Amino acid sequence: MTVAASEKTSALASLLAQSRSTVVFTGAGISTESGIPDYRSPGGVWDRFRPVEFADFVASEAMRLEFWRRKFATHGLIARAEPNRGHRAVAELVRRGTALCVVTQNVDGLHQKSGVPQDKLVELHGNTTYALCLQCDERYDLEAIRAAFERNESLPVCAACGGLVKTGTISFGQPMPEDAMRRAEAATRACDLFVVVGSSLSVYPAAGFPALARRCGARLAILNRDSTPLDELAEIVLHGSIGETLGEAVGVA
Repeated sequence: MTVAASEKTSALASLLAQSRSTVVFTGAGISTESGIPDYRSPGGVWDRFRPVEFADFVASEAMRLEFWRRKFATHGLIARAEPNRGHRAVAELVRRGTALCVVTQNVDGLHQKSGVPQDKLVELHGNTTYALCLQCDERYDLEAIRAAFERNESLPVCAACGGLVKTGTISFGQPMPEDAMRRAEAATRACDLFVVVGSSLSVYPAAGFPALARRCGARLAILNRDSTPLDELAEIVLHGSIGETLGEAVGVA
């Protein structure tokens, strides 16, 4: 770590120490160090797979088949992934009471694995580690669905109401979860420090939260591998390893 980077890390540590109500906002960059590829970078998931849009999933059996083929092609990678130093640092901020909320764009469940309680976590884009009925919200374990699908490409149907079953993620064209958006907005308006970790801040409406935090008087810090469109609003911008930088700032190995 260079001297300049070390100074910025110390400045972030100081901001965190002064804060009484931090919101940590995480994107795909925090999970790449756990071996989960991001979506938008060259070589990412979208370079290899065109996303199945929600309307197509609902309207077409062929697209539902394609959706589940893609899901189970990558399911093992996510199921085996473990939280890294960055996740552990975020969980420690929650444990200390510094972070009142973790708002995440990620769907991999690694914040839960790292120890962030569900009531302190807002998943804006849902969660890919389980499935839900689109009609009645009945929840399903993925392993039973995977076993049936790999046996004869049997599509899951809700046993309770006969509705379509899909992973708990928010697909393109699917409405954002109203409760999650409300919780994220309330926490953003109430925080005194908003820390962006591993997000390109290019996907809206989620990417609007850092600017909202600044308008409400919060300080803003951005830790990401690359520059973001909101860097000019931030008090501190850090580029580099998320696990190393955030771990150092929080004091977590």
